[in-house]
Amino acid sequence: MPYRVYVVELSRRVFTEHARFRAANPQFNGMLECLYVGQTSKTPQERLQQHKEGHRNAQGRKLSANIVQRYGIYLRPSLYEHLPVFKTRKEALAAEKQLTLELRRKRYAVWSN
Repeated sequence: MPYRVYVVELSRRVFTEHARFRAANPQFNGMLECLYVGQTSKTPQERLQQHKEGHRNAQGRKLSANIVQRYGIYLRPSLYEHLPVFKTRKEALAAEKQLTLELRRKRYAVWSN
């Protein structure tokens, strides 16, 4: 099953309203955007739709991130389209973590699970 890493732009309200988000991003200078980085076996568009709808699996477990459900605006393909499609979830998770760190180094405010 192929896995992709994706980036969602979040409303700037997340920085003022979400203390854990603020604490995770001390480097943020307010100039760039607030972002969420995730990985999925779906298309990024399908995954964003799941987040926005508060999607639950067949067992009733919530699969959407609250932060994206509440603050997600739209996908930012220019920040992830350079990444390959990964063969395993483990590879995609490693790339998600790496992209999160790279974007923080560029002074974006970033959240990932």
